[in-house]
Amino acid sequence: MMNELPLEQVRTLLAVVDEGTFDAAAAALHVTPSAVSQRVKALEQRTGRVLLQRTKPVRPTDSGAVLVRYARQLARLERDARDELGMSGAGEPTRVSVAVNADSLSTWFLDALTEVPGLSFELRREDEDHTAALLREGLVMAAVTGAAEPVPGCSVRPLGRLRYLPVAAPELAARLPSGPLAEALGALPVMVFDGKDALQDSFVRGLGGPGAGPVRHYVPTSEGFAESVARGLGWGMVPESQAEPLLAAGRVVPLAPGWLDVALYWQQWRLDSPALAALAEAVSATAARALRR
Repeated sequence: MMNELPLEQVRTLLAVVDEGTFDAAAAALHVTPSAVSQRVKALEQRTGRVLLQRTKPVRPTDSGAVLVRYARQLARLERDARDELGMSGAGEPTRVSVAVNADSLSTWFLDALTEVPGLSFELRREDEDHTAALLREGLVMAAVTGAAEPVPGCSVRPLGRLRYLPVAAPELAARLPSGPLAEALGALPVMVFDGKDALQDSFVRGLGGPGAGPVRHYVPTSEGFAESVARGLGWGMVPESQAEPLLAAGRVVPLAPGWLDVALYWQQWRLDSPALAALAEAVSATAARALRR
């Protein structure tokens, strides 16, 4: 039937995406490159869509990403079935891939992983506003994300709010000019995690300003970011759990009243997978203790 998706063709598409080229996929599947090309073409004809961008490395189109996600979900279900039937290799752990933002990874998320022994975790760090894209592309099975709208084929549950405090080293705070706070903050150097980090700009805009100042220092680790703020390199929005010990030690001071809360959600493939279910419960329980409701 033309409306079926032949498993062999779907698996071949996944192999091409994972390996990056048709030749590498052929080697991984122990078939000829011609066979790989024929399977992909047959799947494209069956679906009536172009599934791959023939670049180097190969990338899936939007339609191809749907089938890649489907292929990964099938592989997950197959592994779970093998585990339940006792067909897994001796000592072979169940692997779970998760996308998580850096601040969650540095403050609370690892506690959840320790509550689920026996799993093998593959973590991918990404900004909370972009982790859902990894789910959409089928690159991970679950994600801590800022997206409340579920990715197609996924379930979503709220985790809580990660609170950020605007802080600076005392010597930098002393340089804060007089006048409207939004304008004054724009005169100070600011810390930024990476090009996707909009927290500092969002906070200043919430005060009525155009955004944080033009002097920006990029430090792409959560711990390095907080330490850079404490050393006076620039001001920044630091997670509450990281800011509190620095405030208690006098290494930083509040730079402005208020805070910024970022709502976080757990999204995962909508599969009957014991591994994913156990991880979801551990993440929810840990988040309930660590995040604000």
